[in-house]
Amino acid sequence: MKKPVFIYSEQLLNYKFNDDHPFNHFRVKLTYDLLNSMGALTEEQVIPPLEACDEQLALIHDRAYIEAVKKAGEGDYDESASLTFGLGTEDTPIFPHMHEASALIVGATLQAVDMVMDGKATHALNLSGGLHHGFRGKASGFCIYNDCSIAIEYMRRKYGVKVLYVDTDAHHGDGVQWAFYDDADVCTLSIHETGRYLFPGTGQITEKGQGKGYGFSFNLPIDAFTEDESWIELYKTSLLEIADYFKPDVIFTQNGADAHFLDPLTHLCSTMKTYDTIPRLAKTIADAYCGGRWIAVGGGGYDIWRAVPRAWARIWLVMNGIEASGPLPSTWLNKWQKKSPVTLPETWEDRENAYKPIPRKQEITEKNALTLSKALYLIRNEKRT
Repeated sequence: MKKPVFIYSEQLLNYKFNDDHPFNHFRVKLTYDLLNSMGALTEEQVIPPLEACDEQLALIHDRAYIEAVKKAGEGDYDESASLTFGLGTEDTPIFPHMHEASALIVGATLQAVDMVMDGKATHALNLSGGLHHGFRGKASGFCIYNDCSIAIEYMRRKYGVKVLYVDTDAHHGDGVQWAFYDDADVCTLSIHETGRYLFPGTGQITEKGQGKGYGFSFNLPIDAFTEDESWIELYKTSLLEIADYFKPDVIFTQNGADAHFLDPLTHLCSTMKTYDTIPRLAKTIADAYCGGRWIAVGGGGYDIWRAVPRAWARIWLVMNGIEASGPLPSTWLNKWQKKSPVTLPETWEDRENAYKPIPRKQEITEKNALTLSKALYLIRNEKRT
């Protein structure tokens, strides 16, 4: 029987801007080790990545941009010229061999795609991926090459499929949305904190696509301090309706874990209840519409010790039908508590009353419900007619 595959190598951790940067792929290693500690990974399921070639990168990115990334990573760059490509900024600093590190992440996502689309695996997970802010000719928001967009375009050309892209990162999946904004074969759903206070500031409900792609771009900009109940209601309702409307051939999910209440860069209040729900419904949609075809990548997530490993491990556990609750593996806790700057959680679940009560809960819930209604108006109006 075919099983899910986990794309991993410690080389993927080479995507590292500097020691002080909030984007830290050590979280991928922590998640991998957590799964190993509970015996959830088998040797044949772990696939090492291959670096993407320039032709694959050019499915989305301009050649001039690819060359600029190469030169910057080799120390051969002009500061003003690099800045025009979004390189050397505070968000996306230049680091040695940045092209190779970025291309390896893209290659890992493309391997995940091929394993699933060629029928060699039921599902595939590349936690190093999910760099959804990268644009055709510019780095943005910690993202150099946009592996999500490249993978989607790759699937369209090689396999001729309709792709449902679901982005649950707290930041709007702008790079992917704009890459396929006029494409009727790619439907994007992004659930994110409103851009009123958070990068990148886009992702309004009015962004519905254009031309042939009109009606295939969905955004749910939710209010700051949104909690599990409201988040899960919006996620379940929107994804079920959109999947039934679009009827995809494959589902591609970006699983940023930065909507968690511990995340230092956002203002949402999700707990592990949300991160248990996300992959379960994604798998349901994959089984119902896509013959099980589901590719998942990582994304944001900046509390790398307490939030990300538990949230991302859930994806793999759901893919494999493994249930986990109660205490985390003691071997993992004992190994990493010595190095963690914070006290690690001892259970898969977050403790009750882990954060202060949100005084505007009812107002936030009602506001989010209105956003959902407006975002899905097109679908619901069509059903009525």
